[in-house]
Amino acid sequence: MPDRAPHATSTTESGSFCTARCACGWRGPARRARSQARTDAERHLSDAPAGPRNGTGAERPLE
Repeated sequence: MPDRAPHATSTTESGSFCTARCACGWRGPARRARSQARTDAERHLSDAPAGPRNGTGAERPLE
């Protein structure tokens, strides 16, 4: 549905750290343990609203 924010998580590595990210723009904290980054992503998916986007739809990723 075009009025809903997509939620598809992945993890990326940078040096010794792993970060969970989502297609909606959410980004978790840098973690040394990949398993913790995956847990952050799972928690985001369970907490993420499934409703329409708020605002103008011009969502920007967190940096």
